[in-house]
Amino acid sequence: MTREAEIAELVTAARAAMANAHAPYSRFAVGAAVRLTDGSIVTGCNFENASYGLSLCAETVALATVNAQGRFADVAAIAVVGGAMDGAGAAIVTPCGRCRQVMNEAEQIAGRPLAIYCATPDGAQIVEHTVAALLPHAFGPADLGITPVRKN
Repeated sequence: MTREAEIAELVTAARAAMANAHAPYSRFAVGAAVRLTDGSIVTGCNFENASYGLSLCAETVALATVNAQGRFADVAAIAVVGGAMDGAGAAIVTPCGRCRQVMNEAEQIAGRPLAIYCATPDGAQIVEHTVAALLPHAFGPADLGITPVRKN
């Protein structure tokens, strides 16, 4: 599979996850897809809660699912797609600060740079970012004097 086809497949998976978002309060759906080193894809969508503070972001849901499978060190790339549930607007959405911090942890545990693909809701426009570009001067395990440990 070509690099372009892999990116398109990842964005398509994020778009499909977006359709499952539980966002009755913001009416803003987000889907995320994580490609692992073996090519498999794990998805997540935002999951809102009436208390707002307990809401979960799509990226964090997907990465937590990867971790629950014991595969956190296998993260290779992440796609994020989001937009209004009424279809209004077509802007590219980037991860929030919390998600950027979790992505930084994934990158440090993986021991490799992760590509972050952010796309419009229709997948027509895709922008590639690095974790460092999204979160300059990041705080991570090394700042605590901890060397990330790969589980596998």
